[in-house]
Amino acid sequence: MAFLPDGTMFFTEKCNGLSVRTPSGTVNRLLGMKDSKDYDTKADDLFCDGQAGMNGVAVDPDFAKNRFIYVYSASSMAQPQTNHVIRFVVNDDMTKLSGRNDIVNDIPYKTAPSDHPFGASGAHNGGRIRFSPGDGFLYVTTGDTHNGEVPQSPTRIGGKVLRIDRDGKPAPGNNAPQGFDPRIFTYGHRNPQGIAFRPGSNQPFTAENGPWHTDEVTALKAGGNSGWDPRSNVNGRGDCPDKYCGYSPNQMGAMDPKERSKFMPMTDLKTYPKAMKPAWTNEGMSQGMSSATFLSGKQWKDWNGKMVVSYMGIGIHGTPVGNRLDVLDISPDGQSAKRTKVSLPMPAGRFRSVVQAPDGNLYVATDEGEIIKMTPS
Repeated sequence: MAFLPDGTMFFTEKCNGLSVRTPSGTVNRLLGMKDSKDYDTKADDLFCDGQAGMNGVAVDPDFAKNRFIYVYSASSMAQPQTNHVIRFVVNDDMTKLSGRNDIVNDIPYKTAPSDHPFGASGAHNGGRIRFSPGDGFLYVTTGDTHNGEVPQSPTRIGGKVLRIDRDGKPAPGNNAPQGFDPRIFTYGHRNPQGIAFRPGSNQPFTAENGPWHTDEVTALKAGGNSGWDPRSNVNGRGDCPDKYCGYSPNQMGAMDPKERSKFMPMTDLKTYPKAMKPAWTNEGMSQGMSSATFLSGKQWKDWNGKMVVSYMGIGIHGTPVGNRLDVLDISPDGQSAKRTKVSLPMPAGRFRSVVQAPDGNLYVATDEGEIIKMTPS
């Protein structure tokens, strides 16, 4: 979801496409994907597969002048398929798109199944895109695609957070290490599906899935390494299935999450002592952290300035199902956090996206196909 100041809401559906809800409540279906129906415009190269599809959406900070809207989607325009960030122009009455411009076309996509949990094609696809209200640049989260080489790779832009301008060019100040793609802002990520900017400082934070353990919220620093390195035969490990140690050891069986974490840490501070340390690790569990937003405004009382994170609720090997919303009080230095669980006014679902809209309320999207408006009380 992405909002305009008047409450207009753009939203994506992973296997359908991009739509917009106007302040009057009218929903216009703008951009359909392959095999979708009843959209004004259709792009047959855009497709969904597993976790991939039409994921993130963002509106340009200068939308009132340029009418630019952006989406992140899997595309078959080239072979092998990749993920694209695509810019469009929206007409004045919010019924049509034009001027397609693929500003990024080389984000990795997992093209074939592998021998892993959730190992189908399309896995670990990332896909959240948001403009920073501070610097005005577009931040793009990308997944590691179950490829052990990708997160620490200087040239492959999976397992990264990109920071780019509206034309897809590197933003100044990314501080990527020498030899890295200059679009890279941070690297060494697993599957960040959320990014949010702290009110006041506008520091970016990611919300990221963990591997049977350790969902993470992390304060990002330009050029920083998040410390995920699932390669085989490195850091004291031997061979792993399909050269990816991300679920090892005993990837298909029950095991103490703390023991898993010792073998395959989410943030490997032993190997990368200067890696960005997470503020929150979900008490060492993985329950499918998916999105994040900061609450802002006096109407939120004690929650003003705090982060809301959402969970899809993965429960496996004894891990409790965690489809919930948490409020995190993150320390000023971004190195620790205290959690409050939200008492939900509706049945829990697979919470996919959380966004605070210009009206000050929290909007929550679910995999079950609902967008829920939550107001402070």
